[in-house]
Amino acid sequence: MFKRGFNKIYMKVLWVAAKLLPISKPTMFIGKDSSVELCRSIALMGPKKVLIVTDAGIVNLGFVEMLSSELEKWSVSTECYSRVTPDPTYDQVESGAVLYRESCCDAVLAIGGGSPIDCGKAIAALATNVKPIKRLTGLLKLRKAPAPLFVIPTTAGTGSEVTVAAVISDPITHKKTPILDHKLMPVAAALDPVLMQGLPSHITAQTGMDALTHAVESYISTNATPETDRYALAAVKLIAKSLETAVSNGGNLEARLDMALASYYAGLAFTKASLGYTHAIAHTLGSYYGVPHGLANALVLPNVLAYSKNSAASRLANLAVVIGEPAGGDNAEAFISWVRDLRQKLGIPDTLESLDEGDIAGIARQACIEAVWNYPAPRYMEQQDCERVIAELLPTTAD
Repeated sequence: MFKRGFNKIYMKVLWVAAKLLPISKPTMFIGKDSSVELCRSIALMGPKKVLIVTDAGIVNLGFVEMLSSELEKWSVSTECYSRVTPDPTYDQVESGAVLYRESCCDAVLAIGGGSPIDCGKAIAALATNVKPIKRLTGLLKLRKAPAPLFVIPTTAGTGSEVTVAAVISDPITHKKTPILDHKLMPVAAALDPVLMQGLPSHITAQTGMDALTHAVESYISTNATPETDRYALAAVKLIAKSLETAVSNGGNLEARLDMALASYYAGLAFTKASLGYTHAIAHTLGSYYGVPHGLANALVLPNVLAYSKNSAASRLANLAVVIGEPAGGDNAEAFISWVRDLRQKLGIPDTLESLDEGDIAGIARQACIEAVWNYPAPRYMEQQDCERVIAELLPTTAD
């Protein structure tokens, strides 16, 4: 009883903090070739040398060379740090910060999915807050504003271009540790569908489900507001309209832009309304088995929604109407069924082959701790509730 009462007070504090903190929005460049416009804007803001933070795949696609050439047209030189891997680690951030200082850079441009953008945020933070990265993890630990940060996402899912968090992994424990600070918001970002055309279909599907999870969990959050509702509903509409097309026809620029906008809107929504148990469980599956975050969210989302259905029925029913279901009937169940059907259409499984039954109790314990201390969920889980939700992911064994 005490724990539940304290949780309600704590979530109210988070709600007040989200309303009072001066969370800005980046200047956005949106549409075909908007990344070129961003380069011009970077130059106008005065940096002389920019550290490009990315991964090897983005380098191989030629995007770094293209954007470096654009910056050089405006007399801005570049240095590239491309050692970022999925779930960037403390050592990657610290080596990137060393390169930033040794190369006399004065701004950061992160290009890629959530991992390069998170790493870029952390490098920008470390550039001005000179201390071990581990001491920057947690809530509001940045004493100084980070170096100017610019962002070009090449996936449509994380919404990292408009969030105030960067998740960095401890290379020893492999736990994901967030840096949470309103100062991490990028100065400007570009949503360029041209840079998303070559994204493989399975990555498009998984990152799209990540954006959907952000939108849905923020909409059913008890800390949702009219502002976050507008963003969440816009994201769900765009995903319902364009995710399947983006997966089946990656060259469709309209669908790609729709998904980029959906990710952006969902990011704006959860930055203030927060998330829920889907993310708590997905993060833990990632730390246990290295499951990609979008895939983990897709696996877990409908199961968590089913658990939350009675507590979030009216909100889930609203989402059903948004995706085209007629009003009336059990629309909450209709929306959950739509999520399951969408997952199947995208070729995403409903079970996790690597899930070990012996790990379920530990996964549930870690997820419950994360949820209680971070998320204003519509319905909280006890240990056994969470274990049951996770057990639904066990592969079925044929007789």
